[in-house]
Amino acid sequence: MATAAPPAPPAAPPLRGVQPLRAGQGHSFLWHKLHSLSGIVPIGAFLVEHIVSNYETINGPLAYAQQVKFLNSLPLVRVLEWTFIFIPLAFHAIYGLFIAFRGRVNVNVYPWASNWMYISQRITGIIAFLYIIQHVWRQRFSGISLPEHPGAAFHKVQVELSNPWMLAIYVIAMIATTWHFAYGIWLFAAKWGITPGEKARKRFGYICGLGGAALCLMGLISIWAIVYKYPNAPDDVMPTQPAGVALPAPNVPPPNSTNPDQPGLQK
Repeated sequence: MATAAPPAPPAAPPLRGVQPLRAGQGHSFLWHKLHSLSGIVPIGAFLVEHIVSNYETINGPLAYAQQVKFLNSLPLVRVLEWTFIFIPLAFHAIYGLFIAFRGRVNVNVYPWASNWMYISQRITGIIAFLYIIQHVWRQRFSGISLPEHPGAAFHKVQVELSNPWMLAIYVIAMIATTWHFAYGIWLFAAKWGITPGEKARKRFGYICGLGGAALCLMGLISIWAIVYKYPNAPDDVMPTQPAGVALPAPNVPPPNSTNPDQPGLQK
């Protein structure tokens, strides 16, 4: 007597596209974690500080120069600069490019939100990488040295943004960088278990979106202030006093002047 065939296993659910929470396996898991963490601390913290500091342009060239002078007067500022900015930024950028070019894009097959967010994170990361390279070189290592001449900071950026192409690059890069950072925070919270569950991730997504939009708006206002609010800024609002030149003494009337309140010789 024939026996009934066992029931077929249930069909696997359809693939829903690229999952944004993949973190790698084995050694790559550690590198992915370090990459995710470096995007928040110290790079993300520096990005927030940089945008907030640049927002001083809204108060004019002198206010911006004073902010640049303050930052460059911090103790061990060059050690801090390399340890917490340049080296982490190089690691995050290079490993991020490795992840970007190693992944596969399939939004044409699985056009779900997670796939679009995944590809947008890759594109904005590449834009930010290319922009940061030229920005650091042009503003930090070429031309007049801003750490030694903070008063020239406003004018130096203004000259660069006088080129319409560079102005467009700055605007695009500001939008791309703040988007990359905002979505990076959301990914970090999801990957590290800070926002477990779909509802928590959705709510935190609104927070990240608002925060990223606020940073982007501050950055765009800073660009507007440099280009339009304070046109034709002086070359240096803090000129260095030439060596050996003394300021004139205040004009004090002599003791025997006609001022009755001054002691002097009596006629």
